[in-house]
Amino acid sequence: MSAIQEDALVDYEADEEEDEEEEYQKEKGDKKKSTKAKKGDDSSSTSSSSDSGSSSDSGSVSGSSSSSNGGKKSVPKRKKESRTSASNDRESRQSKMDEGAVRNATVTTTTTTPKPKSAISSGTAAHGVYIPPFRRRQMEQLKKQQEEEAAKSKNENEDGEIKAHDDKTETVTMDDQRQKWEDLKKAINGTINRLNKTTIKDLIHSLFQNANLIRGKGLFAKSVIRAATTSPSYAPVYASLLAVVNTKLPEIGELVLVRSILTFRKSYARQDRSLTMSITNFIGCLFNQGLCHELLCLQLLTVLLDGDPTDDSVEVAVQLTKVVGMALSESSPAGIHAVMERFRNLLHDGSIGRRVEYKIEELMGVRKKRFRDYPALIEELDLVEREEQIMFEIGLDDEGLKKEEELDVFNFDENYMENENDWVAIQKEILGGDSDDEDGSDESDDEDTDDDDDDDSDDSDEDDEDGVLKQTPPTRQISKQIVTIQDMTEKDLINLRRKIYLTIMSSATFEECAHKLAKLDIPPGKEMELINMVIECCSQERTFLRYYGLIASRFCLLDQRWSGAFHEAFQDQYNTIHRLELINF
Repeated sequence: MSAIQEDALVDYEADEEEDEEEEYQKEKGDKKKSTKAKKGDDSSSTSSSSDSGSSSDSGSVSGSSSSSNGGKKSVPKRKKESRTSASNDRESRQSKMDEGAVRNATVTTTTTTPKPKSAISSGTAAHGVYIPPFRRRQMEQLKKQQEEEAAKSKNENEDGEIKAHDDKTETVTMDDQRQKWEDLKKAINGTINRLNKTTIKDLIHSLFQNANLIRGKGLFAKSVIRAATTSPSYAPVYASLLAVVNTKLPEIGELVLVRSILTFRKSYARQDRSLTMSITNFIGCLFNQGLCHELLCLQLLTVLLDGDPTDDSVEVAVQLTKVVGMALSESSPAGIHAVMERFRNLLHDGSIGRRVEYKIEELMGVRKKRFRDYPALIEELDLVEREEQIMFEIGLDDEGLKKEEELDVFNFDENYMENENDWVAIQKEILGGDSDDEDGSDESDDEDTDDDDDDDSDDSDEDDEDGVLKQTPPTRQISKQIVTIQDMTEKDLINLRRKIYLTIMSSATFEECAHKLAKLDIPPGKEMELINMVIECCSQERTFLRYYGLIASRFCLLDQRWSGAFHEAFQDQYNTIHRLELINF
């Protein structure tokens, strides 16, 4: 029990004793009044009685009065004794409280020791001292200044000359690299947050100028996908930004596309409707920009509509068809026709909700208008020519796709300065930093040639005036040599064969296949590549398909060179037909 509680208890007991004493006094006064009244009644009643009776009565009254008086006097004596004992207990408790307070004071004085001033003056957080943000910034600036002064003093030569910054061999510290990483993250996130149709051109230039996208490609990919999924209405803007970056740095475009595919797989497995709709919308915008192949969009629609689809999956498929409908109708009209037939079958089956049926009917009306209300690209976002765009033929079911999440976090780079110098060179090539110098050099060369021509004309005039002809030296002629580079690795040939094979296998009809193959612009001399690929695909089938024969006949009707090439291919196949295995027949 604490000292305060003990004081309160003592006061409470004293108050009770006082109340009891007051009640006792009241009772004493009432008894006196009652005895006086009885005496008056007895005197009136015994006035006619005898003296002996009166004496005995008076004796009894006096005895009773004396006994009553004696009893009344003994009660306040007990109260006084209890009151004195309570006061003694209070004094003993107070003395104990004083002794405990003194003891506690001695303990606190012996245990508490003042903190040393060095912990506060040092300004470090190791001792639990709070440093305000402005004070921390001042300390960091002071530290940087000291480091710069130390570096300058080390780089000074004996003659007092200072070495160039590029010749430094010292490695950048961990703290500096981490600070650069944070600045890079802020630059990328700030650029993407301020991106819209009107500011995209200026922000693309500032992005290449202020951010090392090779080092921060993981941050860029993460920020673009997060922005596209959180605000689907701006997905075409982010796709346009990625299309420009992809022409300069294709590895970034491939990383974003791979992460988008993996995000769709994850969201579809978790049945996350909002994330699935937003990521498919972004993939559709990438297809409109030419970053991914049409097979990826058809695979997405097949997965969403195959089997017994739910209302959510059908709604996501409707939204994706609106986004890619115009571009898909140009590249694969048979594919979009098959998708619309699937939607029509779902309407007839009646296995979906009323709201989704209305959305499918709305999609049918949009298709009748040839997707005019949902254009593939708008003028403000059409920033890259289709010939310059790099397309990635990545499928939805491809194996070995890696998210590369280690690119999203900071890692110490031992070759930091070398990589920064490489990025500076790439940055100049992208932004055209050397173009001004080249223009200036060309102009200076032209001026020099003009001056030489003027000097030659003046000299000729002087010779004519003297009457003596002098031989003038021949003028300088600049010879331009055109260097042709031959690719001996045959990488272009492998890519051509791959495109031909994918086109043949992905087309629904022979007209579509012939149209796509004709758009590949196969150069003269490479006709046999297409013909051999058609023959090999036909030989892999279980039975003969008219599909391949109709493709060959269509090409023979297109140009005379194809008919001659097919004649040569027939002779070669007839001469080597005995080499084929009988199992293929």
